[in-house]
Amino acid sequence: MKKFLILLLILPLALMAEFKSIDAQTLLKMQKEGVPVIDIRTPQEWQQRGIIQGAHLIMFFDDRGRPHAREWMEKFTQLVKSKEAPVILYCAHANRSKAVGRWLSDKMGYQKVYELRGGIEYGWRDKGMPVGRIEN
Repeated sequence: MKKFLILLLILPLALMAEFKSIDAQTLLKMQKEGVPVIDIRTPQEWQQRGIIQGAHLIMFFDDRGRPHAREWMEKFTQLVKSKEAPVILYCAHANRSKAVGRWLSDKMGYQKVYELRGGIEYGWRDKGMPVGRIEN
């Protein structure tokens, strides 16, 4: 009976959570509406391949693939004040942003998590969208 009650309490949260892939035009529209965009790549990637203008640069995985979830969440929660607020993530090819997005949605309870389909390489640069550079 306890398991059933717990399931009844958790199920509505899972149904409300939204994790979705979006295209570059949708990202731009949402960004203009004030939705934060977070680049989770490494500083080396930001330097080498550029960034989406206006994105917040918060590395999640280091260059060896190790996650830094606690430090990342400290910075993330400064930008995203509630679990109901929308947020957009991106990385190079969308593999890492999908993993982090699902984690935020499924495990952490964030309800409106989006990721750039194809990442900055295949969902942005390949579409002719502009990239910014960061200063050393």
